Amino acid sequence: MHGSRHEDDGHSTPEPDVRSKAFPRVMLSLAIVGVMVGLMIGRLTAPQARELQQIEVVQDGLALWFNEEPKLHGENVEGTVALLFQATGKAGQGRLTVHGKPASWRVQQSQEGLLVTVVAARALHGEWAGAPARGRWRLQVTLHE
Repeated sequence: MHGSRHEDDGHSTPEPDVRSKAFPRVMLSLAIVGVMVGLMIGRLTAPQARELQQIEVVQDGLALWFNEEPKLHGENVEGTVALLFQATGKAGQGRLTVHGKPASWRVQQSQEGLLVTVVAARALHGEWAGAPARGRWRLQVTLHE
């Protein structure tokens, strides 16, 4: 038991570790690479965010262009047409004519999504229908008194 020589395994000196000291580093590196590859695959397979790309003023209404079909909730509220989309887009406003009379539209971000409202000095009612067109989603809003 004197000294650190190996003699019949009869002493308290532990045997030298045969594993490399680099083993934990290799395992940590593999784990980091695995996480990074998983993040890249997740980014590639994630659905694209729905976005309002363009608004066109058409005869007695609006044409709203999206990159994909958004979820939509629309109402005719006290003479105002309000459309709420689960999408993103730029705020904006403009004017249009409904049966020769002026009206205004406005796009704004809200907590629930993108809100498009159309108002006029008289009560408006609206109908809307969407369909794919030219690789995008087009929502046609038709307005009447």
